[in-house]
Amino acid sequence: MFHVILFRGLKLIILLLIPIENMVMYETQDKICFKPIGYVAEDIPKRDDPCRRLVSSKYDFTSKVRVFNEYKDCLIGLEDFSHTIVVWYAHVSVDKPHLVRPMGRSDMPLVGVFSTRSPNRPNPICISVVELEYIGEDELGVRGLDAWTGSPLLDIKPYTYYDIIRRPRVSDWFLRYWNERNSELNYRKKYPFLGPEDES
Repeated sequence: MFHVILFRGLKLIILLLIPIENMVMYETQDKICFKPIGYVAEDIPKRDDPCRRLVSSKYDFTSKVRVFNEYKDCLIGLEDFSHTIVVWYAHVSVDKPHLVRPMGRSDMPLVGVFSTRSPNRPNPICISVVELEYIGEDELGVRGLDAWTGSPLLDIKPYTYYDIIRRPRVSDWFLRYWNERNSELNYRKKYPFLGPEDES
């Protein structure tokens, strides 16, 4: 016990001796720059595209994601995973409101944008969990991506057990929207991997 207290005391002294200007200050508002690793070559048709009527959901469409030549070797080993996490930049996002109505619906409550998945946000960085259909030399075929064609890619990660939360708590407005979509698309039958795990 004495050794633990001594260690913590020494750690605190060391931190106090470090000049404040040499410490990482997360309060800074300096800009952070990212270099794209690729782009979305083809994604689900948008709502105003006549081809959209042929696709009922993003889970029924295989999107094409390409990485630049310098990052092709970064894909080695990804084929061992069934799902991946795609981090992309919503490059056509313009508005950056702080308060929004989810899905742009007037019957939804006015909430802070950080409590929604809207691409219109202070930093329009978006994340999609997708099913991996195939991997080419510099291309991925995925299902479930909701980016735009041409969207810059920031990162690709494997989806693992550590990413699974079986019964997360969600807001009332989201639960209402989920039930509406579930009734419309029959998630349990068509997309059984979506939603919380059934209580046994």
